[in-house]
Amino acid sequence: MNYILFDGEVRNSLLPFTFTRPVADIRIGILTIREKWEKYLNTSISTKTEKYLSKKYPMINERANVLLNASFCPTKELVSLILNLKKNEAVYKDDHLIAYFTEDTEQEVDFSAYKKINFEGDLLRVKNTWDIFSKNDIALQEDFEMITKGRQSAPISSTNHLINAENIFLEEGARVEYSILNATEGPIYLGKNSEIMEGNLIRGGFALCEKAVVKMGAKIYGPTTVGPYGKVCGEINNSVIFGYSSKGHDGYLGNSVLGEWCNIGADSNNSNLKNNYAKVRLWNYATERFEHTALQFCGLMMGDHSKTAINTMFNTGTVIGVNANIYVPGFPRNFIPSFSWGGASGFTTYLPKKAYEAAEVMMARRGVIFDEQEAEILDQVFELTKKYRNY
Repeated sequence: MNYILFDGEVRNSLLPFTFTRPVADIRIGILTIREKWEKYLNTSISTKTEKYLSKKYPMINERANVLLNASFCPTKELVSLILNLKKNEAVYKDDHLIAYFTEDTEQEVDFSAYKKINFEGDLLRVKNTWDIFSKNDIALQEDFEMITKGRQSAPISSTNHLINAENIFLEEGARVEYSILNATEGPIYLGKNSEIMEGNLIRGGFALCEKAVVKMGAKIYGPTTVGPYGKVCGEINNSVIFGYSSKGHDGYLGNSVLGEWCNIGADSNNSNLKNNYAKVRLWNYATERFEHTALQFCGLMMGDHSKTAINTMFNTGTVIGVNANIYVPGFPRNFIPSFSWGGASGFTTYLPKKAYEAAEVMMARRGVIFDEQEAEILDQVFELTKKYRNY
């Protein structure tokens, strides 16, 4: 069977992260949503996404296909149901389409002709940007159990102080010395060749993905995820940092999500709680207005390739697009469009040529090439977000 993950109705509510990736490639827990499905189904899975993303993320179409709604994370029970799907059958959860069997992925599907199967179990669904951090505890625990089941952790150095050691797992090559790891509130997972340097305080749940690094003297509260090749330090609480991004110095990051190739300057801080303790509203690209999150704690949403200078400050519930560069004193506004350059005193357009020069240098430092394909995606993002830049 050929499996395809499709973006579905929530794609625009997950911007700015889905400007540069399909919904399937959002990281929550230890793995991306695509990686979760691939592990459960034991096969590679392609995606059906926006046309401008399809060159980098092509769809593989065969005679028999099961399409999966990428906003839903898999469970053993759901996968068992999907494995037994037949032609013209579809799985729903509370009237939301989860999966369907089709022989033609290009035509509009008439679901009135499909047999409707209702899934009754609990499912984790990522519908909004703030779900990525607020549901990270559930995803991290589920991923940890799936990845480590029946396996033994690599040895953990005796220089560390471990609390609930049976809930701590190190992959091959992972290193940690002279740190306190407390897995009482959630698991602690260190990916292949990752490193926690000396003098760190880590409270789970916590995931440090492949070749990611925690520098000396960090204080990290779970549930927090640092994606592959990420680098962090300072104080971090309940945040998800996608791959290749850096928060490498002191400063606070809480209840936040950073995309790939982001950099947070030294002593930068975000607020995650309003002074009046009110629930936070956050910019939503789908409705093009600030929406209620029903959360009292909600910090910073930052799209790919965005960066801050040292001592940058962000108000509660700030959304930053792709390829923004923020600097100068004071609090900038809490919605910063893609390709913006500036800060509290005002913004100008961050011209693509200059943005790509910075991206090329940053990516080269991690051994990744900024190629024409990446430039074409960002060119499209620049055009799609013009309406938000009134400067």
